[in-house]
Amino acid sequence: MLENDMRQGSRGLEAHGLYNLNEIYWNLPTPALYEQALQRREGSLSHLGPLVVRTGHHTGRSANDKFIVDEAGSHDQIWWGTINQPIPEHNFDILHQRMASYLQMKDVYVQDCYAGADPEYRMPIRIITEYAWHSLFARNLFIQGQPGELDNHEPYFTVIDSPRFHAIPSQDHTRSETFILVNFHQRMVLIGGTSYAGEIKKSIFSVMNYLLPDRGVLPMHCSANIGPDGKTALFFGLSGTGKTTLSADQSRTLIGDDEHGWSDNGIFNFEGGCYAKMIKLSAENEPEIHATTQRFGTVLENVTMDAHGRRLDLDDGSLTENTRGAYHISAIPNATPDGVGGHPENIIFLTCDAFGVLPPVARLTPEQAMYHFISGYTARVAGTEKGVTEPSPVFSACYGAPFMPLHPRRYAELLGDRINRHGARVWLINTGWTGGPYGTGRRIAIPHTRAMVNAALDGKLDGLPTWRDPVFGFEVPESCPGVPADILSPRVSWTDKAAYDAQAARLAAMFHDNFRLYADEVPAAVRTAGPTTPDQR
Repeated sequence: MLENDMRQGSRGLEAHGLYNLNEIYWNLPTPALYEQALQRREGSLSHLGPLVVRTGHHTGRSANDKFIVDEAGSHDQIWWGTINQPIPEHNFDILHQRMASYLQMKDVYVQDCYAGADPEYRMPIRIITEYAWHSLFARNLFIQGQPGELDNHEPYFTVIDSPRFHAIPSQDHTRSETFILVNFHQRMVLIGGTSYAGEIKKSIFSVMNYLLPDRGVLPMHCSANIGPDGKTALFFGLSGTGKTTLSADQSRTLIGDDEHGWSDNGIFNFEGGCYAKMIKLSAENEPEIHATTQRFGTVLENVTMDAHGRRLDLDDGSLTENTRGAYHISAIPNATPDGVGGHPENIIFLTCDAFGVLPPVARLTPEQAMYHFISGYTARVAGTEKGVTEPSPVFSACYGAPFMPLHPRRYAELLGDRINRHGARVWLINTGWTGGPYGTGRRIAIPHTRAMVNAALDGKLDGLPTWRDPVFGFEVPESCPGVPADILSPRVSWTDKAAYDAQAARLAAMFHDNFRLYADEVPAAVRTAGPTTPDQR
């Protein structure tokens, strides 16, 4: 069998503290990983070929269980706090030793691959997993080596992922039995107690976010694509804002859907695959992504299917609303195989404003761009009780705070420098509500959002008359091709104008409260680029 040919000795794994392992499956290709996962009952084969798996009670990231090892080499650079929580080095060592003992006489799967499509900044990585499907996930998401390239592969960073191994919080200095530990000195990540594969991907993203700024590269939680004119665009946004959907446009070439670097050479993808939300995916509105649910090689997390026909139900969120699909980027027919692009001409900040007060499209100054980049705003719906829904704000610095080990100022300075140096235009696109908040207003239709994005990217908004939002200071176009004029002005779209004014003032105050965390660290021009409250007007 093929996997017998792929079994090798413990080549290099002793350097990661792993001894006396049973079978070591090195760099198995996709069909062999399917066979392993199905033989071990890790997942099920669905209609048309995707592998469907369950992640147990962890259906998303365990943000409170991620720690950075507090060691001398990185201590003064980390932005310590509730996100970047410290853990003593000796606790890491103890957990590492116990994990290694747990894995003795067990099978493991190894994928040697890379993060970073630009050869100048590419980082060799090694992903060691307890599950075959986690190895397939890593193979899909990271960049695979070319023939012969792995013969001399020396990982700069290694992830050891063991979902069935658990921490002992009272002994290990962790919050729970789940842990994600990043050690910049030993260049190692330990993951245990969770089967959610996204932890593997995001841990390497955190590593790149720590290493690249010192090399003058801006690491970004964004998607990127290239227009027919060869011009690159970036899409920033938190989960649920449409970042993956809007970047997977049939008329544009996809660079990547989630993690990129901006160097002096241009834009480059960190990954070799995509990790998209699948809940209520539409073949009409998201045809490229929907097609990946009908192909061999895709891993679907927590998507339901009927037991007899093995057909998927993408609308079923009974297990979680965070259903996910992991697929190689080659599954997107218009993706660029080299994962690189030029310096962006347009940058899109996506927000899903459930308060219903932000304009659907607006242009930002460089200072406003830095302010809103640091703020990283969107809104979530808290839930419904007797028909009443209260949105809640979400502020995630740099649109990816859980993965940013350095102070947000570092990333914002790099962004501002590149915007000014390359003349990039920055746009805010609200994919949320208009005419009122969630529960009263209506969600901005995806075709209208696409029309606004395309108009911004194609230069069709240039030179059009604008009005200045009195609260947020944005320049808002008075018209946009393919978009009804009544939704371009949020206040006009509200029946109750006084209610709009109160809601806008409320959101402005939330921005101010959040930005106090960073105000002392940024220039005055950035501090004053945010919204104004009634007492400032």
